[in-house]
Amino acid sequence: MKVETGIFLGGALFFLPIGIVYGFLTDFKEWVGFPAILMVSIMSAFIGFYLYKTAKSVGMRPEDRADGEIHENSGIVGAFSPWSWWPIALAGGAAIGFLGLAVGWWILFIGAGFSAIGLVGWVYEYSRGDHAH
Repeated sequence: MKVETGIFLGGALFFLPIGIVYGFLTDFKEWVGFPAILMVSIMSAFIGFYLYKTAKSVGMRPEDRADGEIHENSGIVGAFSPWSWWPIALAGGAAIGFLGLAVGWWILFIGAGFSAIGLVGWVYEYSRGDHAH
């Protein structure tokens, strides 16, 4: 994770002065770009700090070592549910919500309701039915 940490912390160090220079060039009158660039710097620092702390607690991965072998990274990577229909429901709710941004605000609330149902169904998918833990 050393490379990933360097990329994100380097991004934070890059975007901070860029945001300040952008603010000076626009006399701090443009209130979208200046805070957005600073927020990119802060979010990049958050991710870089998280990766740094994770790398210290986990140790070196096979891809971080020069003598790392492919078979060291084999095995189960995560838990996936290929039979799940909830991501489609969540995507439909998000699509309706984005349609609401373009057409009318009242549609946004309908999409938010469908998205909430899809998200709760997806999160609690393994808590009931045949696949309950």
